[in-house]
Amino acid sequence: MRLSLPGILSLMAGYADTSGFLALGGLFTSHVTGNFVTLGSAWVLGSGGTLAKILALPTFCLTVLLVRLMGLRWRAAKRPELRSMLTLQLALLIVAAGIAAWAGPFENTDTGVALALGMILVTAMAVQNAAHRIHLSHTPPSTVMTVSTTQIMLDLGDMLHGDPPERPAAIRARLKTMTSNVVLFAAGCGLAAFLFTEIDKWCFCALPLLGACALMMRSELIDAPA
Repeated sequence: MRLSLPGILSLMAGYADTSGFLALGGLFTSHVTGNFVTLGSAWVLGSGGTLAKILALPTFCLTVLLVRLMGLRWRAAKRPELRSMLTLQLALLIVAAGIAAWAGPFENTDTGVALALGMILVTAMAVQNAAHRIHLSHTPPSTVMTVSTTQIMLDLGDMLHGDPPERPAAIRARLKTMTSNVVLFAAGCGLAAFLFTEIDKWCFCALPLLGACALMMRSELIDAPA
């Protein structure tokens, strides 16, 4: 399986979601609307992380808005917009890894440094969501696998039913791309769970490495549509 930019982003999103969930009281940093579910669970069961879950969505929304405004300025100034967004994400991930290594592990995830770490991770993944939507919308989503999984099953149904001869090639190509992204997202989840079990707070140090790998995909950064 050859890694592409969307594939690396999917791997990173799965990793960020799982590491954040395990280390920060059930906080989803990539799929932020999932925090509605965990927020309800926290209220009913009395578990921690309530404030972080409440702040995640407004933090995410504000970041996407600011990234859009910055992106339009970068575009007007003829700066590489997607590269600038992913560079910003990398900087945030470096800060997050440093905070986790310095202050973790976290017993109370609703106060001080733990809350700041959670919001920095949410901000970093909001940058990725915005960058993907603006520049990589022709590829499967990197942070939410429900749409891709649904399309995979629809495509399998079409192939089993038997379509006109001109369609199967396009369906197979889409099926391969979407399946790859789902597998990589799941791999990110599994890797984060394993490393959290083995090295606890140090698992966050892998996120900047993944961010750097995304920036190394030079040809895809150049070819990405505006």
